[in-house]
Amino acid sequence: MTREAVKVARGGGRDLHADIYRPEQANGAGVLMIHGGGWRMGSKDMLPPQAGALVGHGFTCVAVEYRLTPESPWPAQIHDVKAAMRWFRANAAGLGVDPDKIAVVGNSAGGHLALMLAGTPTVAEFEGDGGNAGIDTSVAAVVAVYPPVAFHTGERFSGANAASALLGESASPHDALKASPIEYVHEGFPPTFFLHGNADTVVPVSASINMYNALSKVGAPAEMHIYSGQPHGWARWPAWVQPTMDEAALFLTRHLLNPQAYAAPEPQ
Repeated sequence: MTREAVKVARGGGRDLHADIYRPEQANGAGVLMIHGGGWRMGSKDMLPPQAGALVGHGFTCVAVEYRLTPESPWPAQIHDVKAAMRWFRANAAGLGVDPDKIAVVGNSAGGHLALMLAGTPTVAEFEGDGGNAGIDTSVAAVVAVYPPVAFHTGERFSGANAASALLGESASPHDALKASPIEYVHEGFPPTFFLHGNADTVVPVSASINMYNALSKVGAPAEMHIYSGQPHGWARWPAWVQPTMDEAALFLTRHLLNPQAYAAPEPQ
């Protein structure tokens, strides 16, 4: 696996970078990777172990930087992620990737951004102006690892996180709804795989369950693996990186690379 740092966009008057991880034998599909950290901390340097596991399956991974909330308020974060996605698609051929086979994987806050990216390819206010204007920001599949999917500003409801974590203490109910991935569920939502622990006290497992149910209700492909006894952040622990990313790789292979091999047999 090789790692190459590149400039992919501009945001807040500065350059934004990403790390490209290339497999020895590329399978033609790409994965945009988004780190967690509560939107206020963390970096793409958190992602090499997960990227390495996916590269081992032949995926070309691009781990992205985005502005954190202490630097720039929402929606700067989704603007930067979308700018990185446009760069990835614009440069897909040179990376040996089919531009129609680019998925996104996100952890925690990165899972929220992954779901927002997947659900809002035509929402102009989330596109930003970070570069490569006019390039499609749709994704082919999503792997969301313990993602926040809804925000509350008052009494907490099922599967919700406090809007203040992303939007600040003055967050309005309207802005909380607009920042919630579950509000963008639609029939054409890309295939989505949720990984979540049922001992998570940071993002309740009901977040993934509710989003899964909403997607399933409209007929969008969705799958979920709930891990018994696992708290928030467990998927990045050394013992868990390979098995969880193996599951992610199987999901992406089924939906992007070889769906026929995993299709249900015709009834006899």
